[in-house]
Amino acid sequence: MDDMAENTTRILGIDPGLNITGYGVIEIQSGQVTVIEAGVVRGKSRGSITKRVREIYDGVTEVIESLKPDVMAMEELYSHYDRPKTAIIMGHARGVLCLAAAQAELDMNHYAATQIKKILTGSGRASKQQMQLSIQRELGLPEIPEPADVADALAVAICHHYLSKTAISIT
Repeated sequence: MDDMAENTTRILGIDPGLNITGYGVIEIQSGQVTVIEAGVVRGKSRGSITKRVREIYDGVTEVIESLKPDVMAMEELYSHYDRPKTAIIMGHARGVLCLAAAQAELDMNHYAATQIKKILTGSGRASKQQMQLSIQRELGLPEIPEPADVADALAVAICHHYLSKTAISIT
Protein backbone atom coordinates (compact mmCIF):
# COMPACT_ATOMS: atom_id res chain seq x y z
CA MET A 1 0.00 0.00 0.00
CA ASP A 2 2.88 2.39 0.75
CA ASP A 3 4.23 1.90 -2.77
CA MET A 4 0.86 2.92 -4.19
CA ALA A 5 0.81 6.11 -2.08
CA GLU A 6 4.34 6.97 -3.19
CA ASN A 7 3.38 6.64 -6.86
CA THR A 8 0.32 8.85 -6.53
CA THR A 9 0.55 12.61 -6.95
CA ARG A 10 -2.22 15.19 -6.69
CA ILE A 11 -1.73 18.47 -8.49
CA LEU A 12 -3.89 21.54 -7.86
CA GLY A 13 -3.99 23.78 -10.92
CA ILE A 14 -5.14 27.36 -10.46
CA ASP A 15 -6.33 29.96 -12.98
CA PRO A 16 -6.28 33.05 -10.77
CA GLY A 17 -8.90 35.76 -10.96
CA LEU A 18 -10.43 38.31 -8.64
CA ASN A 19 -13.99 37.53 -9.74
CA ILE A 20 -13.56 33.89 -10.75
CA THR A 21 -10.65 31.64 -9.80
CA GLY A 22 -10.67 28.33 -11.61
CA TYR A 23 -9.27 25.24 -9.91
CA GLY A 24 -8.67 21.69 -10.98
CA VAL A 25 -7.20 18.80 -9.02
CA ILE A 26 -5.78 15.92 -10.99
CA GLU A 27 -4.29 12.72 -9.66
CA ILE A 28 -1.48 10.84 -11.35
CA GLN A 29 -1.19 7.20 -10.44
CA SER A 30 0.97 4.78 -12.42
CA GLY A 31 1.06 7.27 -15.31
CA GLN A 32 -2.75 7.59 -15.47
CA VAL A 33 -4.24 11.07 -15.07
CA THR A 34 -7.64 11.35 -13.36
CA VAL A 35 -9.67 14.46 -12.57
CA ILE A 36 -10.51 14.47 -8.87
CA GLU A 37 -12.48 17.71 -8.86
CA ALA A 38 -12.67 20.95 -10.82
CA GLY A 39 -14.66 24.12 -10.34
CA VAL A 40 -14.51 27.79 -9.53
CA VAL A 41 -14.20 29.96 -6.46
CA ARG A 42 -16.04 33.24 -6.85
CA GLY A 43 -15.17 36.59 -5.35
CA LYS A 44 -18.78 37.69 -4.91
CA SER A 45 -18.40 40.96 -3.01
CA ARG A 46 -18.63 43.61 -5.72
CA GLY A 47 -16.76 46.79 -5.01
CA SER A 48 -14.71 45.36 -2.15
CA ILE A 49 -11.31 43.98 -3.08
CA THR A 50 -10.70 43.12 0.57
CA LYS A 51 -13.79 40.90 0.77
CA ARG A 52 -13.17 39.32 -2.64
CA VAL A 53 -9.60 38.29 -1.83
CA ARG A 54 -10.85 36.82 1.45
CA GLU A 55 -13.51 34.82 -0.42
CA ILE A 56 -10.90 33.53 -2.88
CA TYR A 57 -8.49 32.67 -0.06
CA ASP A 58 -11.20 30.86 1.94
CA GLY A 59 -12.43 28.95 -1.11
CA VAL A 60 -9.00 27.75 -2.21
CA THR A 61 -8.03 26.91 1.37
CA GLU A 62 -11.15 24.73 1.56
CA VAL A 63 -10.17 22.99 -1.70
CA ILE A 64 -6.66 22.35 -0.34
CA GLU A 65 -7.96 21.01 2.97
CA SER A 66 -10.55 18.70 1.41
CA LEU A 67 -8.65 17.40 -1.63
CA LYS A 68 -5.13 17.35 -0.16
CA PRO A 69 -3.00 18.13 -3.22
CA ASP A 70 0.76 17.50 -3.08
CA VAL A 71 1.66 20.54 -5.17
CA MET A 72 0.02 23.68 -6.54
CA ALA A 73 0.60 25.14 -10.00
CA MET A 74 -0.67 28.54 -11.07
CA GLU A 75 -0.82 30.55 -14.25
CA GLU A 76 1.61 33.47 -14.15
CA LEU A 77 0.34 37.01 -14.14
CA TYR A 78 -0.04 38.55 -17.55
CA SER A 79 -1.32 41.98 -18.32
CA HIS A 80 -1.47 43.95 -21.50
CA TYR A 81 0.57 47.14 -21.32
CA ASP A 82 -2.58 49.16 -22.03
CA ARG A 83 -4.13 47.89 -18.77
CA PRO A 84 -1.59 48.02 -15.93
CA LYS A 85 -4.39 48.31 -13.36
CA THR A 86 -5.51 44.78 -14.29
CA ALA A 87 -2.08 43.42 -13.33
CA ILE A 88 -2.19 45.23 -10.00
CA ILE A 89 -5.67 43.92 -9.18
CA MET A 90 -4.72 40.38 -10.27
CA GLY A 91 -1.68 40.60 -8.01
CA HIS A 92 -4.05 40.72 -5.03
CA ALA A 93 -5.67 37.43 -6.05
CA ARG A 94 -2.31 35.77 -6.75
CA GLY A 95 -0.99 36.93 -3.39
CA VAL A 96 -3.71 35.23 -1.36
CA LEU A 97 -3.43 32.10 -3.49
CA CYS A 98 0.32 31.95 -2.79
CA LEU A 99 -0.42 32.47 0.90
CA ALA A 100 -2.90 29.57 0.89
CA ALA A 101 -0.25 27.32 -0.69
CA ALA A 102 2.44 28.46 1.74
CA GLN A 103 0.23 27.89 4.77
CA ALA A 104 -0.56 24.38 3.53
CA GLU A 105 3.18 23.86 2.92
CA LEU A 106 2.59 23.10 -0.75
CA ASP A 107 5.29 23.61 -3.33
CA MET A 108 4.19 26.31 -5.75
CA ASN A 109 5.00 26.41 -9.46
CA HIS A 110 4.19 29.16 -11.94
CA TYR A 111 3.71 28.80 -15.68
CA ALA A 112 3.21 31.39 -18.42
CA ALA A 113 -0.12 31.17 -20.26
CA THR A 114 1.73 30.89 -23.58
CA GLN A 115 3.78 27.96 -22.26
CA ILE A 116 0.66 26.14 -21.05
CA LYS A 117 -1.11 26.70 -24.37
CA LYS A 118 1.89 25.54 -26.39
CA ILE A 119 2.26 22.34 -24.38
CA LEU A 120 -1.41 21.43 -24.69
CA THR A 121 -2.28 22.64 -28.19
CA GLY A 122 1.02 23.21 -29.96
CA SER A 123 0.31 26.94 -30.19
CA GLY A 124 1.10 29.56 -27.55
CA ARG A 125 -1.72 31.68 -28.96
CA ALA A 126 -4.52 29.10 -28.70
CA SER A 127 -8.03 30.42 -28.07
CA LYS A 128 -10.11 29.64 -24.99
CA GLN A 129 -12.21 27.24 -27.07
CA GLN A 130 -9.10 25.44 -28.37
CA MET A 131 -7.91 25.03 -24.78
CA GLN A 132 -11.28 23.67 -23.65
CA LEU A 133 -11.33 21.13 -26.49
CA SER A 134 -7.73 20.15 -25.80
CA ILE A 135 -8.48 19.54 -22.11
CA GLN A 136 -11.59 17.56 -22.98
CA ARG A 137 -9.54 15.30 -25.29
CA GLU A 138 -6.53 15.08 -22.97
CA LEU A 139 -8.59 14.00 -19.97
CA GLY A 140 -11.21 12.00 -21.86
CA LEU A 141 -14.02 14.15 -20.48
CA PRO A 142 -17.55 13.60 -21.81
CA GLU A 143 -18.12 17.38 -22.11
CA ILE A 144 -16.08 20.54 -22.58
CA PRO A 145 -15.10 21.93 -19.15
CA GLU A 146 -17.13 25.05 -18.37
CA PRO A 147 -16.48 27.82 -17.63
CA ALA A 148 -13.18 28.36 -19.46
CA ASP A 149 -11.53 29.11 -16.07
CA VAL A 150 -11.96 25.43 -15.14
CA ALA A 151 -10.32 24.27 -18.38
CA ASP A 152 -7.48 26.73 -17.81
CA ALA A 153 -6.92 25.46 -14.27
CA LEU A 154 -6.87 21.84 -15.45
CA ALA A 155 -4.44 22.89 -18.20
CA VAL A 156 -2.08 24.38 -15.60
CA ALA A 157 -2.18 21.13 -13.61
CA ILE A 158 -1.51 19.01 -16.71
CA CYS A 159 1.29 21.35 -17.79
CA HIS A 160 2.92 20.91 -14.39
CA HIS A 161 2.57 17.14 -14.66
CA TYR A 162 4.22 17.06 -18.09
CA LEU A 163 7.03 19.43 -17.13
CA SER A 164 7.72 17.77 -13.77
CA LYS A 165 8.21 14.42 -15.54
CA THR A 166 11.11 15.91 -17.49
CA ALA A 167 12.51 18.20 -14.79
CA ILE A 168 15.92 17.51 -13.32
CA SER A 169 15.97 17.85 -9.57
CA ILE A 170 18.76 20.09 -8.27
CA THR A 171 19.44 19.97 -4.55
